[in-house]
Amino acid sequence: MKQLVFIFGLALFFQSCSKNEYYTASDLTAENLFSENIEGPAWKDGLFYVVNYQKDGTIATVTPEGKIELFVTLPEGSNANAIRFNSKGEMLLADWPMHNILKVDMATKEVTVLAHDSLFNQPNDIAINSKDQLFASDPNWKEGTGQLWRIEPDGTTVLLEDSLGTTNGIALSPDEKKLYVNESKQRNIWVFDIDSAGNISNKQKLAEFPDFGFDGMKCDRDGNLYVTRHGKGTIVILSPTGEIIREVQMKGKSTSNLTFGGQDGKTCFVTLQDRKCVEVFRSEIPGAGF
Repeated sequence: MKQLVFIFGLALFFQSCSKNEYYTASDLTAENLFSENIEGPAWKDGLFYVVNYQKDGTIATVTPEGKIELFVTLPEGSNANAIRFNSKGEMLLADWPMHNILKVDMATKEVTVLAHDSLFNQPNDIAINSKDQLFASDPNWKEGTGQLWRIEPDGTTVLLEDSLGTTNGIALSPDEKKLYVNESKQRNIWVFDIDSAGNISNKQKLAEFPDFGFDGMKCDRDGNLYVTRHGKGTIVILSPTGEIIREVQMKGKSTSNLTFGGQDGKTCFVTLQDRKCVEVFRSEIPGAGF
């Protein structure tokens, strides 16, 4: 009996130790290796991609161990704010100064314009579905307003919503039936239904916060929403119905975006604009798509 009690206690001890690895921030890279506009994290084929390495207008790769290499420099005047990959493996970028969605050939590193619209304010963040349709937030920071766009695989642009607040973070639910969009200045998070054609309807407020700002956000495999609280230095995790599950404290304060990656999809890579670096924490649930 004593032996069974000992074994049971040991199992609980190791279970407790395992739990402690989750939701605790640590540095992946050193500080000040990126510009203050570090953003747009994405994971693909064992590498983490992030914008604005050393200077604006660049894309870098980061290994899970934190080794950084320059991947591509964008055309003069362009600066990406978000990275996604389509089903062909091409990199898609929200190029906010030039009002473009850019496409990068991963083999040749050739950069072309997938979409441009004179009505774009400045494409900020993007989400992509299994049909390669992009959904882009499009804020007007000066006016405190924002738009929401759908960009088809051929570059056709469709304005979905033009009467939002300062649109910023955007994310799709794992089943691609819900689209989440936040407003940085107004501190609202909205959820829309999406039909099979990529049209949105049934706008509802998921959550509202009284302080700090919002930036990028992503969903985990269970549909929980991970939202950067810019200025507070946290990632707040919300259930699909908007209840706060937990809030993860990072080291820096200016959390700008995050993505899931790693071998099991449970590592959250977070970009910090004040520290100009990348921090990581482990989640108990893999990201959507893993």
